[in-house]
Formats: sequence, C-alpha cells, structure tokens
Amino acid sequence: MNTTILGIDPGTRKTGWGVVRITGGKSVFVAGGTLRLDRAPTLSHRLALLAAELETLLDTHQPDHCAVEQVFHGKNARSALVLGHARGVVLAMVGRRAIPIFEYSPSQVKQAVTGSGRAAKEQVNRMVRLLLAHQPPLAEDEADALAVALAHGVAIPLLGKQ
Repeated sequence: MNTTILGIDPGTRKTGWGVVRITGGKSVFVAGGTLRLDRAPTLSHRLALLAAELETLLDTHQPDHCAVEQVFHGKNARSALVLGHARGVVLAMVGRRAIPIFEYSPSQVKQAVTGSGRAAKEQVNRMVRLLLAHQPPLAEDEADALAVALAHGVAIPLLGKQ
C-alpha cells in the first residue's frame, strides 16, 4: 500500500494541515503547517482564504485520502457553528476533487496516536513527532492535523481502503 493522506485540523483563525505518506505500513512525514487565516478581516474573507489555500495544498500534494477532525463540542454553540463553516469549506473543496474524506473525533485521533482517547495535547504532539521521526517542534495545529492523518493511516487497513 502506498497512500498519501492530507490531515486537516480546521479552524477559522488557524487551520492545521499535514501530509503523511503510508508506505508498506510505515508513516512518513511529507509536509505540514498552519494556515494563518486571522489576517483576513471578516469570516467570509477567512473562509475564502481557506478555500484558496486548500486549493494550493491539494494541487501540490495530490492526496489519495483526506482526514478531517470532527467538530469538538467546545465552549459554546457559536464557536461550534463558526468552526462548522471552516469544516464545510474543507469538505466542499475536497469533495469537488472526489478525494475520499474521512472524519475522526478528537478522542479517536488521540486513541490512534497515543493509545489513550484522553491524552493531553503535549502527549499527542510528542507521539506525532516520534511516529514520524520529526525532530523540530511542531505548532499545535500542525501536530493535530498530522495526528488526524496518522489516525487515518491506522484506520485504512480496518476500512479495507487503499
């Protein structure tokens, strides 16, 4: 199996992304980063910027699958609703290209990467770096996105998808 996975941790101010290649059961870091959307003045401008940035990522990395973190039931309903807008942009952009998209809850991601669905963010970051043999520190959103990609890499054999 040789699969390229784009993991996305969506947000309207910062969106983490990470690309992992699964080759023969081994996960390899390809690229990652954080899309800084808070430079745009309004939500509609941030969503448009997110769409444009995702277009570039999809063109550059040509993923076979996309894995996205599901909405975390956060501080309040408004936060969840706004986050849902960013997820909608991600789903639409990936869907336009007919790339299979998979969604994982934060606890599923933590379970797949650390063995505990209640792991702290620092533990997830440390395990992502260990699993991908990535030495430099990772920004929180980038580490979360790479964790989502790794979680999907674990799930692929269980899903029967290649």
